[in-house]
Amino acid sequence: MRFFAVLCLFLAGVGTQSSPSQSAQSNEQKARAVIDRMIAVLGGQAYLNVQDSYSDGRYGRFHNEQMVASNVFFRYWKWPDQERYEITDKRDVVYLFLGDKEYEVIYRGSSEMSPVKDDSVRQALLRRRHTLDTVLRTWLNAPGTILLDEGQTVAESQMAEKVTIMNANDDAVTILVSIDTHLPIAKIFSVRDPQSRERDEEIEVYGNWRMVQDINTPYSVQIKRNGELMRTESLANITYNIHP
Repeated sequence: MRFFAVLCLFLAGVGTQSSPSQSAQSNEQKARAVIDRMIAVLGGQAYLNVQDSYSDGRYGRFHNEQMVASNVFFRYWKWPDQERYEITDKRDVVYLFLGDKEYEVIYRGSSEMSPVKDDSVRQALLRRRHTLDTVLRTWLNAPGTILLDEGQTVAESQMAEKVTIMNANDDAVTILVSIDTHLPIAKIFSVRDPQSRERDEEIEVYGNWRMVQDINTPYSVQIKRNGELMRTESLANITYNIHP
């Protein structure tokens, strides 16, 4: 994966007078500029320094493009890897995320959920490892991370800059950034399914941006897997840095 990324950087400079190393450096600088502008529009240091949040809204779960479940949710999140997610208007089911573990809490007690036995748990944990916050706050400036500018493309009927960020473990996330607003349109990552051995692509699409406490916040999020809509979330309220 890393060899492929470096090869792309080299090919981006073919036909120019610069050396491969200069072309790679120029490409990475361009990618960095796109990401830096995006972070500035997200709120700059206000965004990067968020420590926790509370939000509520409504989610929808889909199968074969048909909604199969919908209800309200209440989320408490704390950087970097703690989350409490309550669903139903009676708040009678709670999911706790602590690091790389997920727990379900109901009236009979709590139990750890298995990513091996339940594929939805595996997918949820993978999603948490590839959040936009994690990529921009942990991966971006870590040793061994490389950035690849992949030029312009169309995303969700908008013109976008396509930038891939790859960490030292060869884990990669692609961000599609609006040319007009410099906000992220979508985030993409792919992983190999442990059963089929095929690569699954997950796309998180952002919309309905609003400024909250100097932080640009998407009030609408869609999650698609291999092109199929899986989940939507619409925020009603969000508050940052509540420090409960």
